[in-house]
Amino acid sequence: MIRPYTTKDKQQVIALLRLNTPQYFDVSEEADLRHYLENELESYFVAEENNQVVGAGGINYFLSERLARISWDFVHPDVQGKGIGKALLLHRIKEINSHPEIETIMVRTSQLAYRFYEKVGFKLEKTVKDFWAEGFDLYQMKMSNK
Repeated sequence: MIRPYTTKDKQQVIALLRLNTPQYFDVSEEADLRHYLENELESYFVAEENNQVVGAGGINYFLSERLARISWDFVHPDVQGKGIGKALLLHRIKEINSHPEIETIMVRTSQLAYRFYEKVGFKLEKTVKDFWAEGFDLYQMKMSNK
């Protein structure tokens, strides 16, 4: 089940990030996630299984740029590869599709996860070495909001 995030989910979402560190995220990124959840949250969703949060991901809107950005995606390692991440991503793309003023969808990820987004139609726009932290490069990707 995918539903909107509530502040009651915060600790479970942070726990998910920790479970994906250091494989997909640097330890330093936890502070960034906490800041995001407390100050930059616009549209954020969680995937639940048996009353446990097993995935999370958000959307941020930049209306002056006619852009929406997919943000802070992760899935519990025990259920990766089972379609939860894809379902969360498609749910957010559908949400963005309901905003005709948005022309472009962007995701900023790393070399460790960019192929996941390619499978859905995102195209690599640029890379920046060690952007997130040492060994975690920026892979900025975009797709049209159809």
